[in-house]
Amino acid sequence: MMVYKQAETVKELEQILDLQQRNLIKNISQAESEKEGFVTVEHSLDVLKAMNDMCGHFIAVDEQEVVGYALCMHPKFADAIEVLRPMFHEIDKVLGGKDDYMVMGQICVAKGHRGQGVFRKLYQTMKKQLPNGFDQIITEVDAKNKRSLAAHKAVGFKPLTIYRSSEREWCVLILAR
Repeated sequence: MMVYKQAETVKELEQILDLQQRNLIKNISQAESEKEGFVTVEHSLDVLKAMNDMCGHFIAVDEQEVVGYALCMHPKFADAIEVLRPMFHEIDKVLGGKDDYMVMGQICVAKGHRGQGVFRKLYQTMKKQLPNGFDQIITEVDAKNKRSLAAHKAVGFKPLTIYRSSEREWCVLILAR
């Protein structure tokens, strides 16, 4: 039975990192990335834990195995991951310095669990359980990741801005709580 909750243990964080490794764009073929989607950012256990201590990451667990995750990234972590700094800069430009949002730093569902509503349920759980004062969820998606863009649109995300960084085009998306 699938359980949706916030990560609580180092073991769960390690399982997130394992799932991340299996879906990093650098670790899969171009054909697979086009068909299945991909994740871009590689986290360290230290950063993942620090982010989790601020606001627990949302996970889908099936028989004690993390099969999906949505990472919470408080704006306080704007400088923690170099590749994400431009996103925070763009958000700040558009929102004028407001920080009533939580960044969903990455979402991923294991291949064997895709198409079963895990993605949607992770976002529903995140919306319900975000700390008070956070009225919006913001994320960015590589413009080439058509599967992810379609999935985010399907759960209600709207475009906030588009920018270029590291020779890529990024779509920043927002979901009101």
